[in-house]
Amino acid sequence: MEFELKGNVLKFNRVLSNLDRLVIKFTKILSREKIDYVIISGYIAILFGRSRNTEDVDLFVEEMPFEKFFSFWNTLEKAGFECLNDSKPKEAFFEYLKNGLALRFAVKGTFLPNFELKFPKTDLNEYSVKNKIEVQLGEEKIYTSKMELQIAFKLYLGSDKDIEDAIHLWRVFKKTIDKELFMGFVKRLNVEGRLKELE
Repeated sequence: MEFELKGNVLKFNRVLSNLDRLVIKFTKILSREKIDYVIISGYIAILFGRSRNTEDVDLFVEEMPFEKFFSFWNTLEKAGFECLNDSKPKEAFFEYLKNGLALRFAVKGTFLPNFELKFPKTDLNEYSVKNKIEVQLGEEKIYTSKMELQIAFKLYLGSDKDIEDAIHLWRVFKKTIDKELFMGFVKRLNVEGRLKELE
């Protein structure tokens, strides 16, 4: 896969899938509402060429007041999305997001794929939001976590699917990975023993 990475901007071109278009549609709403976000987990491996299905697209979104969330909720509904957890925005916000639980949104009348939104809980979660990569897909753009953290965290999760995601991302990005930064995350997550999986 050919791509160009300069700083925190990654450019590449490929034919967009239906999932890509849905992700772009959803994240455009986040951007329009001025909500900082970062895509994490399995969709990133799919975005960069791994052939597998996914049921959800995971995102961290910045902490926000209810009023901002309510505006986002209304804009999502107008765009054809609905919350799968709760039909009432106040309950969704205070009983889920503010309690550290994820909210799931999908196109109305469907369940899959869905978008799983969470507030950051840890300093690494915060890091992924503040140090995200801008991925330019032709005329479109989305934001993903840094590959150094993404690969290390996939090793940490450790399921067969997560390890395979880590291997795929490592093969795509190993020439551009900041090895010192990557090893810092590896040590922080205590996954040195799983590095052999990447080779």
